[in-house]
Amino acid sequence: MKTQHAWDATYEGLATPYLRDTTTLRRRLLRLSVRLWWHPYWNTGPSVPAARTELRQPARTRGAARAT
Repeated sequence: MKTQHAWDATYEGLATPYLRDTTTLRRRLLRLSVRLWWHPYWNTGPSVPAARTELRQPARTRGAARAT
């Protein structure tokens, strides 16, 4: 959940207009994407795409709650 939340925050950071140095954020997003994609948990579930979607929803809700 923490990794998904960090991915969401980094992605939002890249969406900021007029951001000058995006290299660090793009590299971080790539590292987080790899960690999410190859996490051992995904080898255990029968419906991986559905499980990935289920992970994104609470992480986004949690991030929105922290932002307020």
